Amino acid sequence: MAKSSTLLNVLKAIGLRLVFGLVSLLFIAFVTFVADELAPGDAALARVGEKATRESYLAARREMGLDQPWPGRFVKYVADSARGDFGNSYFGAREPVSGVIGRALPMTLKIASIAVVLAAGLGICLGTLAAVYENRFMDRAALSLSTLGVTIPNFVLGPLLLFVFNSWLGYLPSSYDPRLPQPEFYYLVIPVLVMAARPMATLARLTRASMIDTLKQEFVRLAIAKGVPPWRLYISHALRNAILPVVTAIGTSFGFLLTGSFITERFYGIPGIGYYTIDAIQKRDTPLILATVLVTGFLFVVVNLLVDVALPVIDPRIRESQI
Repeated sequence: MAKSSTLLNVLKAIGLRLVFGLVSLLFIAFVTFVADELAPGDAALARVGEKATRESYLAARREMGLDQPWPGRFVKYVADSARGDFGNSYFGAREPVSGVIGRALPMTLKIASIAVVLAAGLGICLGTLAAVYENRFMDRAALSLSTLGVTIPNFVLGPLLLFVFNSWLGYLPSSYDPRLPQPEFYYLVIPVLVMAARPMATLARLTRASMIDTLKQEFVRLAIAKGVPPWRLYISHALRNAILPVVTAIGTSFGFLLTGSFITERFYGIPGIGYYTIDAIQKRDTPLILATVLVTGFLFVVVNLLVDVALPVIDPRIRESQI
């Protein structure tokens, strides 16, 4: 009976988070729509050109639906988006935006997933070693490396890695080639390293601080008194209790990597969500802009929901308090 009651409470908590997530997505869609409406410029004018006749301009506005009041267009957009219909692109072949998203999203998810796994693995290892060897060489080296990861911006780290691995060593290509004459791994190494640097540094510092605090707890001293082997003490006892804030940070980092990939994808020519979003912003392709912002917001909500669900699984002691 108690287990069924706990399960019901967990489901209610998840349902409540889903409701808040939907409200957040609606707010994101509204802000993006209004910001595009208030921004200077006109998508219809961008399509027909500044030298077009007024008749051509008005015809383009009618075709694009821009002659209707924006509140009605926003309500229609929300209703269509709920069915997975984001409209058609304003430019080029005017293909459905859902097709562009379906083609670009897997690449962005692939890069962000690899980057967050690399960042989490290196960050947790460095942070754990720094805490175990506090105020010694390993600690100072880990702190120095994490400081560099936080302070060096991506637009500096990217060209620097490109110079080292492409111009100097000649190992890796300078940009993404859709024909893939080499294994795709070679094209993703530098973008993944650039994206993983900052979250790796943040996770390392967070793991170190959490581990140092955990190693001072009474249960760790009791385990030492009982003769628990060092590897088991640090991994099974200390790290398991210190990992909770790190897991939350990993989820947040993954969400930010989805949007942080925009500049990286554009710089290396990777055909992901970020690449098409920046291209859409430059062209004032409103349907594609709204769709990419809404999709990345949806992924951010889903990732944070998964983190909320994972925390009680990792540490059952917080299950009831979280509910």
